[in-house]
Amino acid sequence: MDMTNHLYPVILAGGSGTRFWPLSRHLYPKQLLRIIGDETLIQQTMRRVLSCARPDHVIISTNPGQADSIRVQLSEWKSELQHNYVVEPVGRNTAPAIALVAAELVRRDPEAMMLVLPADHVVTGEKAFQAAVVLGAQLAEQGRLVTFGIKPTRPETGYGYIQPNRRIALGKKGRLTGHPVARFVEKPNRAKATQYLKNGNYFWNSGMFLWRASTILEEIRRHQPKLAKAIERVHGLMASGAEPPEVEAAYKKVPSVSIDNGVMELSDNAAMIPVGFGWSDVGNWSSLEEVAPRDKAGNVVSGRVIDMDSSNSVLYADRRVVATIGLSDMVVVDTPDATLICPKSRSQDVKQMVEILKQQGAPEHLEHVTVFRPWGSYTVLEEGPGYKVKRVTVNPGGRLSLQLHHKRSEHWVVIAGTARVTRGEELVDLRVGQSTAIPVETPHRLENFGNETLHIIEVQNGHYLGEDDIVRFKDDYGRTAGR
Repeated sequence: MDMTNHLYPVILAGGSGTRFWPLSRHLYPKQLLRIIGDETLIQQTMRRVLSCARPDHVIISTNPGQADSIRVQLSEWKSELQHNYVVEPVGRNTAPAIALVAAELVRRDPEAMMLVLPADHVVTGEKAFQAAVVLGAQLAEQGRLVTFGIKPTRPETGYGYIQPNRRIALGKKGRLTGHPVARFVEKPNRAKATQYLKNGNYFWNSGMFLWRASTILEEIRRHQPKLAKAIERVHGLMASGAEPPEVEAAYKKVPSVSIDNGVMELSDNAAMIPVGFGWSDVGNWSSLEEVAPRDKAGNVVSGRVIDMDSSNSVLYADRRVVATIGLSDMVVVDTPDATLICPKSRSQDVKQMVEILKQQGAPEHLEHVTVFRPWGSYTVLEEGPGYKVKRVTVNPGGRLSLQLHHKRSEHWVVIAGTARVTRGEELVDLRVGQSTAIPVETPHRLENFGNETLHIIEVQNGHYLGEDDIVRFKDDYGRTAGR
């Protein structure tokens, strides 16, 4: 089989990356951030898979809250990916997401092979990555469920571990050898993790997989029959063009199952390749040290940081000046609306902090003050009872939906660029310094027909200012809710 013709990279891009808060938020997670280099993690992942697959074969698995932002970041491949977004109505863990994509791929190509990759990992060594994929494809052709194991460098307690059966070689590619999996191990305590490191025959579970789409569906039917049946129904509804509420109602009935616990650990066909490329999941602020350059004192520093005598710390400033003195083994992360300070040893606990914010109903767990949309972005500058002030940017050629609001009026002032405004039956062009008012329940649209980014100040007034107060009549991006 020609791997290029039948290999479909599947990028899982639905996670929230809570351990990377406050830079990562539920609606703008880690994969959308420029953590290392000039491109975001999902852009890096996309370029990585193009070394071994066609761009029109890449599948993006995500959710409604992140789909728009991902489309913007992957706009370079807009035409190739146009029909390759599989959007889960609600999150149901990795096994349902993978099963839904597998069902679609079998429909498109019965010989389809899935290379499943998280969107937010850092991988170095393109040739080593390609070699691992080639060997993985060979094993997948044998009916194996292939996972890629990472040689541990420390007694990590945040990863699952895999022990291969080294006595049996399933296939070779250069220095790489695939083996059957002897056992999977859940996240261990520190003592066990130290023991695994010393043993030398335990590997971190990278969360990257390769298998035939038909094979993984068979394994899911065998080990998770309720899940398989539920996904078959959902895929049938999606393929027939069912309305979103019907698809969402069906998907909510899908069991939440991890691909590791629900399938891989139960299968007799699991195989592992100990890979030779560099890897990090950048799972928390402390792990940033693995991939980011450090100064002479061992600090990872980003942004407007002024430091005196700190060492082995992570210091991040988004906009404001952050001044630090004499810190050791600390994490300091400052963003426009939230600041994190903790020992590096407690960086795994950031996830619990996010959960507390969620329970308290704090919006800081969900999104940033700047929210990205397919047409541009908006930043909340100030809000209070009955009013909200935003700075709105619209990319050249971009336009918002034709819409109205039942509960608020809006006033727009152009501060840069040129705006074309639809207001009821009127069509008005506004230049810098000019403004317009949009009364309650007036159909309206904002458009940038110029060659430079449009910036406006928007003042909202009303007794309710939520983003769900919107009725769309026309939308270039196929949205039905949100702005």
